[in-house]
Amino acid sequence: MNKEDFYQLLENRKSIRKYKAEPVPKELIEKILMAGMQAPSGKNRQNWRFFVVTGAKRDEYLKYSQKSWLNLKDVLAKRLKPSLYDFTERFFYTLGDAPVIIFAYSHNDMEERYHTSIGSVYMAVENMNLACLAEGLGSCTMGAPLEIKEEVDKFLGVDQLPEYQKGELELLCAMVCGYPDHNPPKAPRQLDGRVTWME
Repeated sequence: MNKEDFYQLLENRKSIRKYKAEPVPKELIEKILMAGMQAPSGKNRQNWRFFVVTGAKRDEYLKYSQKSWLNLKDVLAKRLKPSLYDFTERFFYTLGDAPVIIFAYSHNDMEERYHTSIGSVYMAVENMNLACLAEGLGSCTMGAPLEIKEEVDKFLGVDQLPEYQKGELELLCAMVCGYPDHNPPKAPRQLDGRVTWME
């Protein structure tokens, strides 16, 4: 890949919320996960933990996705145009038919500062977003599962893990992915006030 291709990849990344009814091969999901795990991490702890949900388990999660919408709909009603609000509601009820959900957790401990630990995981998730695009997949990173965090932990069985019971395992986000079935416009990047130069 030359540098122009790299910057084009960054510009082309956008959130996809409608997917084809086509499964993603396990080998490709593993490749996406490996891309995530190439990210840097504080003290090289590689503290990300991923839980991959597909098939019947993915279908079962829809009722949780719908519940998380109830906590967000009033805020989004103030921010979104009515047509986009309706589209977003449908996405929460179906996850856009995305066949794969990857839940990203941080394994926190006293060896590393909290924000460094969670930042390491988010860097891994962005690697996965870009890998999806490179592989012809779409993806959408979601903070919505945090609205019902404890229920998601139980749904995944994470609450039974020793590190969770010690208060060290924390859900940060989910990422849905699959073959895209729409090509939405990308929101313009807001540049004003985002960068301060000092000399």
